[in-house]
Amino acid sequence: MVACAATALLAPAAAGGEHVVILSTNDTHSQIDPASDGLGGILRRRAAFDQVRRDNKNVVAVDAGDDVQGTLYFSLYGGKVEFACLDSLRYDMTILGNHELDNGADSLATLYNRMLTPHLSTNYDLSASSMAGHFEPYIVKAFGDKRMAFIGLNVNPKGMISEGNYNGIRYLDPYDVADATAKYLKEVQKVDFVTVVSHIGYDSYEASQPNDSILVTRSHYIDLVIGGHSHTLLRPGDKRTQVANADGRIITIGQNGKSGKYVGRYDVDLDTRKVEYSQIKIDSSLDAAAAGYTAMAAWLAPYRRGVDSLMNTPVVTSARRMASQSQAAQNWLSDAAASIVRGLSKRHVDFAIMNKGGIRQDFPQGGMSEGLIGSMFPFNNRFMVLEITGADLLEGLKVMAGRGGDAVSRELRVTYDAAGNVTSAKVNGKKVDPRKVYSMATIDYLANGGDYMVPFTRAKRVYVDGVPYGRHMLNYMKQLAAQGKKVEASGEMRMMKK
Repeated sequence: MVACAATALLAPAAAGGEHVVILSTNDTHSQIDPASDGLGGILRRRAAFDQVRRDNKNVVAVDAGDDVQGTLYFSLYGGKVEFACLDSLRYDMTILGNHELDNGADSLATLYNRMLTPHLSTNYDLSASSMAGHFEPYIVKAFGDKRMAFIGLNVNPKGMISEGNYNGIRYLDPYDVADATAKYLKEVQKVDFVTVVSHIGYDSYEASQPNDSILVTRSHYIDLVIGGHSHTLLRPGDKRTQVANADGRIITIGQNGKSGKYVGRYDVDLDTRKVEYSQIKIDSSLDAAAAGYTAMAAWLAPYRRGVDSLMNTPVVTSARRMASQSQAAQNWLSDAAASIVRGLSKRHVDFAIMNKGGIRQDFPQGGMSEGLIGSMFPFNNRFMVLEITGADLLEGLKVMAGRGGDAVSRELRVTYDAAGNVTSAKVNGKKVDPRKVYSMATIDYLANGGDYMVPFTRAKRVYVDGVPYGRHMLNYMKQLAAQGKKVEASGEMRMMKK
């Protein structure tokens, strides 16, 4: 029995029974300050949490991972700010996102040594990793005579996390683990309600990988799924939030997009298992309450000064706004990569392929600062030149087509059908020859099989740069400005479904 409520900070407690409010965030991606659209901000989120706690006896705050990577707070301070804020907001638990491991398991374990917030993972065996001892396979909380359990599901690291950054972590299939654990918790531990906190995505980034919507259809014992990873903004009332499980019972799935702009709220009646799903918008209406957190603001101040010093350093002008995942932004990135790598390597490069997820902030219309550019391209990846056969290229393009395409430079044109099969692929107007060897610019993440680009791992590496590619992007934009040029790109479709 599930109902969806409208977006609201205050929702009425369920009548009768033991009532629990679960507050959730996911994929906040180092958005400590409000985002460019004015939404989000850690002090506002604290105000929202505290108001709900004042109005309700039983409140649990959970985080579904990817707290880091996306602004200068992570680039400059490596997660120290974000994880301290989880403690400050008194989260009851957090799970791993893939970006938590961007600096490797050893670095993350050091940060976790300082944290108070409990960590949850049910489908990672961490016993052989540096993070052993930091995680619980499930957490049970008692409310009156009722018991609520939480389990945590994590994404397959292979193909999603850079090789070498997840050493010692053994991945267990979420479909196999989740319902079996929920069954154990209900039948052996005698819990009344099982919540999954998930970082596998509402929809799969790759068709072969698990996701929340399919997880529910295979389950018998799960009562609620709180998701992350896919940045899906599942609004109350959206039919996607209501999924029938293996027994036909409707289960709520929620997710809050990204950047901490919304907080999920789940009002749970533990007698009836009824869930009312709503969202709290983190906006300027919370500023008055947030102003009262003077101690937290003072603690943040020196970190903010470091961020602001770069955010106020102008570099170049963008001719128009381009959303980070837009076709125009992808085109700009891939064309810039091709140009930069030709200059760095002094080699012929036929084309460039980049991952569209590598752009972490929108291009604004107007001035772009050094800090914004650093936030746009924050990853520690390096440019490479690969010599790849046409056969492997076509196989890689099929992987890309299966997720709706990626960023390819102007020399490459691809069409594919509804099933993700490549129907045409041309380089400089000539059909890709499976027997020919092409020179491709890309980054080591993709060359190592990241984003499931296994075909790229078979290519020959003929050039590897030694500098994080974001620095080259910054220098490239400085050169544009020196030449009196602006950042601009067309929105032409280079990978197109037909």
